[in-house]
Amino acid sequence: MLTPLPGSDAREFGVLRTFHDEKERDNFYESPQFKAWNERARALTEGEPEYRQLHGLEAWFRSPNNPPPRWKMAVATFLGVFPLAMILNRTLGLAIRDWPFVVGSAVFNAAMVILLTWLVMPLITRVLHGWLHPKERTKFL
Repeated sequence: MLTPLPGSDAREFGVLRTFHDEKERDNFYESPQFKAWNERARALTEGEPEYRQLHGLEAWFRSPNNPPPRWKMAVATFLGVFPLAMILNRTLGLAIRDWPFVVGSAVFNAAMVILLTWLVMPLITRVLHGWLHPKERTKFL
């Protein structure tokens, strides 16, 4: 649950949900339990709910209670980017070095972003969870 900052006049609350995949997410939102809860919540809220999916960088460091300080996010990101860039330079970089610069750069960077988003950063944030979120008692993965 994301709540307005103390002392704020904001009236907007948020709920973070994590799903294993799209099928699990769709099953949840189509479930009778969610639909019943959503109907009950309408009487307690103003306007229509807004649903947003978090992807990539914005989702790597999600935490409902205490987002980590930016310096910790920077360290965690460096720990993912640096080794991945070295590995990609020694593998993909060698395979595409004779390609035109713009095409090779686009392929290299696309590979970097894809691997960071779906493989490396989820692993880094899981491994560093206790350091990134030391005040949390439960695991939000």
